[in-house]
Amino acid sequence: MDDPFLWLEEVEGEAALAWVRQQNARSLAALESDPRYAALYNDALAIVTAPDRIPYPRFLGDRLANFWQDDVHVRGLWRSTSLASFAEPEPDWRTLLDIDALSAAEGRNWVYQGATCLPPEYRRCLVSLSDGGKDAAEMREFDIEAARFVEHGFFLPECKQSAVWLDPDMLIVARDWGPGTMTASGYPFILKRWRRGLPLPVAEEVFRGAPEDVSAGAGVLRDPDGTVRGVLINRQISFFDSERYLFAASGLLRQPVRLPVPRRSTFRGFVAGQLVFSLEEDWGRHPEGALVSLDLAGCLADPATAMPLLIVAPGPRESIEDVATARDDLLVTVYRNVRGSAVAYRFAAGAWAASPIALPENASVHIISASDTEDRGFIDVAGYLTPNALWLVEHGAPARPVKSLAPKFDAANCIVEQFEAVSKDGTRVPYFVIRPRALRFDGSAPTVLYGYGGFQVSLTPSYAAVAGRLWLEKGGVYVVANIRGGGEFGPAWHRAALQRQRQRAFDDFIAVAEDLIRRGITSPRRLGIMGGSNGGLLMGAMLTQRPDLFHAVVIQVPLLDMLRYHRLLAGASWMAEYGDPERPDDAEFLRHISPYHNLRPGVAYPEPFFVTSTKDDRVHPAHARKMAAKMAAIGRPFLYYENVEGGHSAAATLRERTRRHALEFAYLAQKLMD
Repeated sequence: MDDPFLWLEEVEGEAALAWVRQQNARSLAALESDPRYAALYNDALAIVTAPDRIPYPRFLGDRLANFWQDDVHVRGLWRSTSLASFAEPEPDWRTLLDIDALSAAEGRNWVYQGATCLPPEYRRCLVSLSDGGKDAAEMREFDIEAARFVEHGFFLPECKQSAVWLDPDMLIVARDWGPGTMTASGYPFILKRWRRGLPLPVAEEVFRGAPEDVSAGAGVLRDPDGTVRGVLINRQISFFDSERYLFAASGLLRQPVRLPVPRRSTFRGFVAGQLVFSLEEDWGRHPEGALVSLDLAGCLADPATAMPLLIVAPGPRESIEDVATARDDLLVTVYRNVRGSAVAYRFAAGAWAASPIALPENASVHIISASDTEDRGFIDVAGYLTPNALWLVEHGAPARPVKSLAPKFDAANCIVEQFEAVSKDGTRVPYFVIRPRALRFDGSAPTVLYGYGGFQVSLTPSYAAVAGRLWLEKGGVYVVANIRGGGEFGPAWHRAALQRQRQRAFDDFIAVAEDLIRRGITSPRRLGIMGGSNGGLLMGAMLTQRPDLFHAVVIQVPLLDMLRYHRLLAGASWMAEYGDPERPDDAEFLRHISPYHNLRPGVAYPEPFFVTSTKDDRVHPAHARKMAAKMAAIGRPFLYYENVEGGHSAAATLRERTRRHALEFAYLAQKLMD
């Protein structure tokens, strides 16, 4: 059977859903009946719902806001407090919006997807609510002072959309305006100005991209006091290529000016009158990977004469990860050989001055939030064995920890090491091994190897709370591979595995697996792999290319049919990453790497575990459904779990996330520890 599910019919019809229910029941029976499952579930639940988790905050003027889920508030609370109260052991939280109560009152499965608030008071917000965790969401105006939705306020019906505040009575909206107003990728390309009190259909168009683009969106440039200095439009032509257009503060309906920034660059923020961009390609004497700025006033006066000013250029084996703007400071995290550090930059007298921020070394460093009104921010610091600590950084003062996570597993007998594997073309590929100190190097250790390798996404060290309790404490080894396609060493590391070079990412992952075996850490019988989304494609490629190398494969929310991925949902937006299946040369290569097309009868594949979500409106569950059904058609065993809700994360609540963790590690224990 070449195509067990017809692409656009059976994969979405009642027959497919009946098949999903059947596979779910069969697979859940096999995993949940395992005596270890209940213990794994309880351990995961204790971690996921622990009351001592760090309540990561976001600055909203003089408030801090946090979204919190626990075993009682399953769908979550949006709440706020002051900075002074937050620093206390038990902050005094004020509930803004109870998502569980809202869901019960409206009979909907609401998932909170964030809020866009109006500076500088941050009283009026647009709250995004998704039904079941889809990317598509509706947006409602919310009054933070009154802690309720605004009666007859702004309301945007469900679709994939964005909206920003221009002033208290006007929004700039990108959404589905009717037939022909969404791109092939399923995103808006037309922006309109919508005034309070007027019907949405009469909103005034301010910018139009093209149907062939990926999307278009707007950002409002404001000074710390809330004064609007301009509007920046991002016309995203492909996943990595954009054109930027600038409107003056009072000229939204006039012709915008196009900024001279390279198409492969990313807007990172506006501070001290400077537009900050990171470069994914060279710009004159400024190399790819660098952070640069443009003067806003100069761009509005004459963009052709605007000259970029260098902020920082990473060296070899370095990359810029996070960038955030405070009142006058630019906060930046820089990674050296996948280890983080942080720097505050300040613009004065036509130049940027750097002030390193003293934080723990040999750790992962990520910016959580920065204030628009003060020069302060929160930075999270963690390692694979080191629980997260939230540091407050303020201009002119030493950084200090304000919250820390209690250990979630016994790491006393574990160690973290970083090694390098040599890939097929000679490239040295780093990877981290988290293992017991007393490991016997005889190839007997049950080992999980995790990978992603795409879209310039870096896998930096993170506290292994769930893997630590469910895997490391049981004697397992956990490994993270920093393969090409990611952003660990900047744009060149990503570009090396783009499109027809995709096999390099797969070769890197194979090299790491073989290096683990060569070192005696594990063996094919004890080696399992895990990855999601683009990492799900990686897992599918490993299943079909090297079935002899692995004994367990967890394939999460995956892309697997690479000749049709562009036809569903957001797939068309990823052609800059993978290639265009409609072009013969690309199609030939994509067929060569497509897991679905390379699944063959008569091959002894390891039994994989597919995990996906019915409401994933980014990567269609059809990929997992088709691949699993084809395995059934050729007589090969598999396990399959499709959670109804959750969207691309495959879990909308803490209990759903707990169940997914327990199922995955029960499967890995069955395959690698038995």
